[in-house]
Amino acid sequence: MPRKTQIFCASTLYGAATLVAAIESDQFAVADRRLLLVFNNSATPETTPAVDEMPGFASLSDHFDAVISWNEAIRPFHPGAWSPRNDDIPLLERYLRLLWDLGNDQVELALESIQVNPALTLAQLFTDAPVDVYADGLMSYGPTRNKLDPLVGTRVRRLLHLDLVPGLTPLLLTEFDVPAQVVPTAAFQKVMSRLADALPELPALPDHAALLLGQYLSALSIISPEEEEDLHVRMMRGAVGRGHRAIVFKPHPTAPARYSRALEAEADRLGVQLTVLDTPVLAEVLFEKARPALVIGCFSTALFTASAFYDLPVASIGTELMLERLTPYQNSNRVPVALADALLPNLDDRKGIAAIPADELDGLVTTLGFTMQPQVNPRLRPATERYLTQHFGPRTQRYFRRRRLTSLGLPGGFPERLAFVPRNPTARRVVRQARALRKAVRR
Repeated sequence: MPRKTQIFCASTLYGAATLVAAIESDQFAVADRRLLLVFNNSATPETTPAVDEMPGFASLSDHFDAVISWNEAIRPFHPGAWSPRNDDIPLLERYLRLLWDLGNDQVELALESIQVNPALTLAQLFTDAPVDVYADGLMSYGPTRNKLDPLVGTRVRRLLHLDLVPGLTPLLLTEFDVPAQVVPTAAFQKVMSRLADALPELPALPDHAALLLGQYLSALSIISPEEEEDLHVRMMRGAVGRGHRAIVFKPHPTAPARYSRALEAEADRLGVQLTVLDTPVLAEVLFEKARPALVIGCFSTALFTASAFYDLPVASIGTELMLERLTPYQNSNRVPVALADALLPNLDDRKGIAAIPADELDGLVTTLGFTMQPQVNPRLRPATERYLTQHFGPRTQRYFRRRRLTSLGLPGGFPERLAFVPRNPTARRVVRQARALRKAVRR
């Protein structure tokens, strides 16, 4: 019998902790060898620490026989940009088997974000390997962002995910009838507790502080750097407006230092105590060690772990702006933003806007999934039509674009007599000619 080797892939400490929690919960069968393959997907991997270089990683490494680097294996290519040519796949699989001492091992893969590189590349290289996918955050509740090759999708056995939104089933990979399996919350918390204990001492944090979570959204081209600075300032003002005089800001690890300076200036103006965390540490570690009085963010996954796992008060801000700015409509952040907007208290205390009822949430996410990826999820059309017929209105219309609904022929789109215009080639040609003529006249 060939040796069985499981390769677990992680690009974040949060993802590695999720994998360890699943292993400790016996959600992976016994194997002869377990390898942790580390992806460093940052824009400049040479200047950004990889997962195995993060503080506290040693507390997670005991479950693996070795830690190996994907970046080293494909150097000098970037993990997010490189993919093999079809003709090179057999040669590259032999190369990896030699490099990682796999021989003729029976390989099993545990991957995150399988629809994009580098996870997709690895699934393509090990053509016979069964695949388990695990969710690193809220995006698993949304649809698969790209149409996945059936040679990959049909090999996925299950989707492992944390129960960030209790009662809501992820939509990811359901086009292949992949079952979702919850990683026990208690196991994840236990791993996080060990991770917190293994960290070097954090800076002294004030008691009962409000914690602000930075996400570096301008790097995703959703908003401008200036708008993101203003968003952080609004977080601080909202916290102060709720009576908090001690503020802790956890910036994104790759965010520019000037974000902190803008908050420092605002803290001086408001006369509040500000602590900026320069140590790269998971927000969940702060929930364990500091127990903030309030956690504030935009649509960070940490808002949901704070609320669902640690029973901490949370508030979101800026979700309406995000919903307006997300492009294209299929942007995979749309479902996480919608969940934050629909479920979490708003820092600005929007009057008359209540959370989406729990019994309507599944319909909302299903409808978003279809409108974002109708080619991937055509079977969701009937449920989408029912939801929009019953619930499209002032509270829910912010989650959809009427042009999108119109182009798909769904309730909530523009009136039926005008619905032909976006799809009519003659009408579109006339509009283009008129715009070109207008530009010429202006010159």
